[in-house]
Amino acid sequence: MYLVAVDTAKCEGCEECVNNCPQAVFRMVDGKSDPYQTSECVFCETCLRVCAPGAITITEM
Repeated sequence: MYLVAVDTAKCEGCEECVNNCPQAVFRMVDGKSDPYQTSECVFCETCLRVCAPGAITITEM
């Protein structure tokens, strides 16, 4: 299981993580990414590749 976190100061609100995550971990809330289904994360790293550097972190629990 993984903990997915978004640094809202670094999130550009581009929705790339929402549009590209194969597990639908993210949604947009007030123009920022919200990882509301972190239990679905399989650590494919797609979100890390499409988002601004440091905007998303994934930690194994």
